[in-house]
Amino acid sequence: MDKGESLFCTAGKIQSGFSSEPILYSGRNPVRKSSPAPLLHGGKCWGQGGPGHLWLSPPRWLEGPGCGSGCHLSSVPSLQDVSKRLSLPMDIRLPPEFLQKLQMESPELPKPLSRMSRRASLSDIGFGKLETYVKLDKLGEGTYATVFKGRSKLTENLVALKEIRLEHEEGAPCTAIREVSLLKNLKHANIVTLHDIIHTERSLTLVFEYLDNDLKQYLENCGNLMSVHNVKIFMFQLLRGLAYCHGRKILHRDLKPQNLLINERGELKLADFGLARAKSVPTKTYSNEVVTLWYRPPDVLLGSTEYSTPIDMWGVGCIHYEMVTGRPMFPGSTVKEELHLIFRLLGTPTEDTWPGITSNEEFKAYNFTHYRAQPLINHAPRLDSEGIDLLTNLLLYRAKGRISAEAALQHPYFKSLGERVHLLPDSKCRLSPPKKGQNKGSWCLQVPLCSLRGAPAAGWGGSL
Repeated sequence: MDKGESLFCTAGKIQSGFSSEPILYSGRNPVRKSSPAPLLHGGKCWGQGGPGHLWLSPPRWLEGPGCGSGCHLSSVPSLQDVSKRLSLPMDIRLPPEFLQKLQMESPELPKPLSRMSRRASLSDIGFGKLETYVKLDKLGEGTYATVFKGRSKLTENLVALKEIRLEHEEGAPCTAIREVSLLKNLKHANIVTLHDIIHTERSLTLVFEYLDNDLKQYLENCGNLMSVHNVKIFMFQLLRGLAYCHGRKILHRDLKPQNLLINERGELKLADFGLARAKSVPTKTYSNEVVTLWYRPPDVLLGSTEYSTPIDMWGVGCIHYEMVTGRPMFPGSTVKEELHLIFRLLGTPTEDTWPGITSNEEFKAYNFTHYRAQPLINHAPRLDSEGIDLLTNLLLYRAKGRISAEAALQHPYFKSLGERVHLLPDSKCRLSPPKKGQNKGSWCLQVPLCSLRGAPAAGWGGSL
């Protein structure tokens, strides 16, 4: 028997067992005949059962000159067996060529970074540095900015990177400066959070929290059919964020579904404050080229530049209608067509409904047909009487008569949400999910609020 055979026969003898029958060893569990895992020694495979197998016997010396086919098995260990088992050498030496091969095949472990190297690597990233963020996908592109989905190397959280180009501007565009200055002071759960600002020679990058969808995408994903209860929840969150802005004398001026972001938890947040303004005097003169046409109030359409918070409330009414019906309220392509759609539904304004309108030069120039107001319930039948009343007060011709965001939050339309909604701190906005009976399969974007195509679930407390 050569040295290799002696080694493996000895290894076989130290395996204690309770059966006198030999056990087939395959390199894994000795009681299973699994796929063989050969034991190599100097490039050879040793064993009774052919290449890749060893027969492990009870602790008894095998009789005969080696471990060949003439091995005789005994089930009773002797004192000599035990003493030999205990006297096995502790430093079994493997052939040098095997050790060399093992060393060549083993991958080198990376050396731990020194404290100085670790500090150097961390100094490459941080707030205010473009290297801190990795661009993942392009989300959209506008006139002066491109928005990317990204990831922060600091927190590993997803972010939205609004990259504003500076090539054709002397410095940053006024809209970007305005957005930064306003958002730095707006800290509310229903307003998108500005995390970081990065200024380079070519661009100004605003780093926002990332939300999965906007209200327009949300409606499309729902087949333009939201549950009326979800409409109420989103309306309440929209009004909360807007009331916070108006309370700090800030007008958004560009409310539309695309600028209302929604995450998978059903949280709605106001975004895109590029057209927003801080107002010091309510009657300050501004540009009338604001607000996307479909959500622009008639006073601005007719050239008014003296406006205040009511400019946003008209847009809230249009969004409310769109959420309930699944279609835009006044989808005009020109200013004249937009006014025509408004007057055809709400009635052509008179001195009674809009004092001073008959002296407006642009209104007189259009020479609109006289329309009578149509009942809103005929166009939004899914709204209850309280919902129709709120919508009516949002869409008044006389700007000063429109309900404010703060007053709208107290409207009876939101009574079913419970009293606790009014006690929420500014840092919270999420509504509790339904407790029982909810058909989760019909949820849209898995928003944990209520069934998008049915009534609120039984037992839902309307708590926040």
